[in-house]
Amino acid sequence: MLRLYNTLTATVETFAPADPNRVTMYVCGPTVYSYAHIGNARPPVVFGVLANLLRAQYSRVDFARNITDVDDRINAAAAELGVPISVITDRFLAAYLNDMRAVGVDGDFAPNIEPRATGHIAQIIVMCQRLIASGHAYVAEEHVLFSVESYDHYGRLSRRSLKEMIAGARIEVAPYKRHAADFVLWKPSTPELPGWDSPWGRGRPGWHIECSAMAEAHLGDTIDIHAGGADLKFPHHENEVAQSVCAHAGAEFARIWMHNGFVTVDGRKMSKSLGNTLLVDQLRQQAPPEALRYLLLNAHYRQPLDWSDGALKQARVSLDRYYGALRDCADVRGASDIAADAVLEALSDDLNSPQALAALSELARDLQRAEGPQARSIAKARLLAGGRWLGLLQQSPEAWFKGEASADAELDGLLAERQAARANKNFARADQIRNELLSRGIVIEDTPQGARWKRS
Repeated sequence: MLRLYNTLTATVETFAPADPNRVTMYVCGPTVYSYAHIGNARPPVVFGVLANLLRAQYSRVDFARNITDVDDRINAAAAELGVPISVITDRFLAAYLNDMRAVGVDGDFAPNIEPRATGHIAQIIVMCQRLIASGHAYVAEEHVLFSVESYDHYGRLSRRSLKEMIAGARIEVAPYKRHAADFVLWKPSTPELPGWDSPWGRGRPGWHIECSAMAEAHLGDTIDIHAGGADLKFPHHENEVAQSVCAHAGAEFARIWMHNGFVTVDGRKMSKSLGNTLLVDQLRQQAPPEALRYLLLNAHYRQPLDWSDGALKQARVSLDRYYGALRDCADVRGASDIAADAVLEALSDDLNSPQALAALSELARDLQRAEGPQARSIAKARLLAGGRWLGLLQQSPEAWFKGEASADAELDGLLAERQAARANKNFARADQIRNELLSRGIVIEDTPQGARWKRS
């Protein structure tokens, strides 16, 4: 039984899809104008775990994650370089997908539908026309705007009144708006900007309408789950609800809304002004991508996640222990059809990944304590099964430790030098190297199969 917190109702609900033969989920994806930072990776990782859970229970799960490939920030980047917007979007989309695959957003953890906004201009125009025809939108100075006063429930998702929204906006209201909170569905493009022909002149879509049109095109009028970062709750998701419900004659847009918390760095908000924006690509050079994934799952998805060097180091130490336990029983074949009930139970309770990781840690201890072939076989299978639910422990111990060591050329050299010193019976030098590595948190283990290492 899967239970999920619904932002719309502010309660944890038992999940049941509208159609048990087809589960639909939409997660807001990237605007591809720059490299992804670690905060951008949190929704794909945590909601990828949800997708994996759903795919294990239902025969068909349609999981869409959109690509915003027309946006003022993209336009500015393209203009600065004097290139079409596709040059910018193709480059950064490829980088984004590469980063997400690296942190395990692949296979059953990844979307099977990745629509681009520029591929849905016709659907966006049609949705705008429907909203105009039904009195929920209007045309003013070549803009199409949604009339928030036409939708009685505007603000229900974010629990804000129109008065609060206007007071908090602190922006100059365009004179062509009927109401200060009305938002743009379509806007005109000057000759140097990308644009498409429409009944209202050459222009381009507003951000919010893109997701509504793509969700409708691929998932239908009403979807089971809509998810994204907490920063999208207002105005993006609030506007999606309004325009989608009104475009579909009152049909509910999403039955369950889910939002993940922010990622902070050493207790501070990540921002360019503070100079603490952590790019996934850069972090991948500092630590194994699996350690990044582990840390992204280390806090409950609805809570803030504080990123620090110490927390990342601890994630690596934990994975070293799990892979070390698996390495120690390399000669044991894991039993078949063994479940990791505690991990699955934790994830089924509103994606409680911290509890799931605690259960995984206990399974690693069980493996380390297991005696006898049968007990070790069952314990190994349970640890691997638990890791699969989280997208962890999917490589061999040899690949994990080799990858860790090869990431540090100096460490490779010291290990080789120590091996040569021992072969030449220069035990003083060998001990010196051991102690030097120990001071860095690296423990050398001499086994009948040769030297190996782990983090202390």
